[in-house]
Amino acid sequence: MALDQSFVGRTYPPTEPYEVGREKIREFAEAVGDDNPAYTDPDAAKALGHPEVIAPPTFAFAITFRAAGIVIRDPQLGLDYDRVVHGDQKFAYTRPVRAGDRLSVVSTIESIKSLAGNDVVTVRGEVHDETGGHVVTAWTKLVARAAEGA
Repeated sequence: MALDQSFVGRTYPPTEPYEVGREKIREFAEAVGDDNPAYTDPDAAKALGHPEVIAPPTFAFAITFRAAGIVIRDPQLGLDYDRVVHGDQKFAYTRPVRAGDRLSVVSTIESIKSLAGNDVVTVRGEVHDETGGHVVTAWTKLVARAAEGA
């Protein structure tokens, strides 16, 4: 059954702040195979004009996907997560994520489409720091595959 279009535009409350740690950034950079010294060496980051080590661009996914989980688990939406695959991801940065940031995410359902029986949901996550400053916007596209025989 197609998802309810009236959910487009629904915004969910902000997440509790996530404190970005140097070690989390290092582990993430290592996991994605990016050895940029700005991700692990405070002096290298400062040489580039950053007050602290910065995170690789896709690091924000770990924070925004956790926030999108609130949307995914909304029983009123009725998304069958057992059938969901990750369809796409985009980021638009105001500034890099830095160690020491305390980030909160507000998720909004930006679109719901039905394609060949599949439900496609795009969730926009607005990430702000503890001062309310915008850091990054992330768009996560999820595809709930149609049930067999649907």
